[in-house]
Amino acid sequence: MQIKGVLFDFSGTLFRIEPVSSWLRAVLDARGAVVEQADFQRYVRQLTVAGALPGGPGPLQIPPRLASAWATRDRTAEQHRAAYTGLAREVALPDPELYDALYERHMSPEAWQPYPDAAEVLRGLRDHGIAVGVVSNIGWDLRPVFRAHGLDELVDAYVLSYEHGVQKPDPRLFGAACALLGLDPSHAVMVGDDRRADGGATALGCEVRFVDHLPVAERPDGLRALGLVSLARQGAREGS
Repeated sequence: MQIKGVLFDFSGTLFRIEPVSSWLRAVLDARGAVVEQADFQRYVRQLTVAGALPGGPGPLQIPPRLASAWATRDRTAEQHRAAYTGLAREVALPDPELYDALYERHMSPEAWQPYPDAAEVLRGLRDHGIAVGVVSNIGWDLRPVFRAHGLDELVDAYVLSYEHGVQKPDPRLFGAACALLGLDPSHAVMVGDDRRADGGATALGCEVRFVDHLPVAERPDGLRALGLVSLARQGAREGS
């Protein structure tokens, strides 16, 4: 296959959100809130079970009152916030203002860390003339995260679900990315960590490759191992 473009998922593919414990600690510290260690650990466990951290562990159970918002959470910014702050409110935190503060924290660049090989792979694709897009189910603008970590210059287009009103696996989202990049889908590879959501790109004829959604320290070369840069290099030689 001769690839001319690669589409990447965001969370769990190029970047990983901080752990629930760091997320909660950062918000408590920023607000000057002090809680007992036993209470802190309990809040972390409960927030984890609730699935309140976007990009973190998913909820074990969706409360009926949030079922509709959860199912379409990535279609609008309002639904995304409502779904995740609603899950957080399943936990009785000591200050009602913490729920919105936690949501705001997860959108900050400091809450995200790129995988160790992300910059290397993106730059390798850029060096070989391969177009790069980011296709994400998300309810907020992730571009500042890429800018803060020095990766924005390596991305040619962002296609975010909340800006288009559709969410993966809807093939329209992948189609929008290919159109922005001027790609025939048969010459594009979609890279993601969710076989259902990211696998929707196959409906357009894209090849799909998967990485494991692991902590950053546990996945040092998951993107590199896909061989995308080697494939791009080979295509460049054959085209010269």
